[in-house]
Amino acid sequence: MLKGKTALVTGSTSGIGLGLAKALAAQGANIVLNGFGDVEGPQAEVAALGVQVAYHAADMRQPAEIADMMAYAASRFGRVDILVNNAGIQHVARIENFAPERWDAIIAINLSSAFHTTRLALPAMQAAGWGRIINLASVHGLVASGEKSAYVAAKHGLVGLTKVTALENAGSGITCNAICPGWVLTPLVQKQVDAKAAELGLSNDAAIKLILSEKEPSRQFTTPEELGALAVFFCSPAGNNVRGVAWNMDGGWVAQ
Repeated sequence: MLKGKTALVTGSTSGIGLGLAKALAAQGANIVLNGFGDVEGPQAEVAALGVQVAYHAADMRQPAEIADMMAYAASRFGRVDILVNNAGIQHVARIENFAPERWDAIIAINLSSAFHTTRLALPAMQAAGWGRIINLASVHGLVASGEKSAYVAAKHGLVGLTKVTALENAGSGITCNAICPGWVLTPLVQKQVDAKAAELGLSNDAAIKLILSEKEPSRQFTTPEELGALAVFFCSPAGNNVRGVAWNMDGGWVAQ
């Protein structure tokens, strides 16, 4: 379905981002990966799906590096047809104890980077008359939890950016939507599980059950594969008039 298209996925060397990249690659899209850590492994996983894969190591806190990444993607593949803003970090603390540098980093990576990629991707999408922008927000883009002020602020902001982007391009073939997962067992979430286990003296399994029971009625994690399938739907003809939604995949979290 996406053969000949190019998708750039930020924060895609592991977890949700890699799952999204693989789902889009399975539909034929060439992929530009971005992120830290192991690069060769994720590249091989995506290439095994029969598409071309590129990588750029842009630090998503740095607008100049983001601009270089977008220029690189355009020079390699012509343009970015599908932009997936997935990069994110987390820090947990009460507001009065929240380190300002942590706040700045979370806002930069989780929110501002999506603005920079979007503003740079839109002109080519507008010239082509087609584009898909998918922002990985969070259930915390819809509701709040304590000790996550920067993350909640950034994700609420990302949902707002999604709506404005969708409205400004509503008369075109460009759509913008947000995916709002609940708990997804990624390395980022595993750190929270480990912290809860250490705090309460629990096993890993017991900490997972406790965390899920607090918020998610389904008592199960959403998977990167499920999120990837939703991203593919947004890119399909069936998603042509889905615009500006914040689609929660959260096991009933927000329904309570």
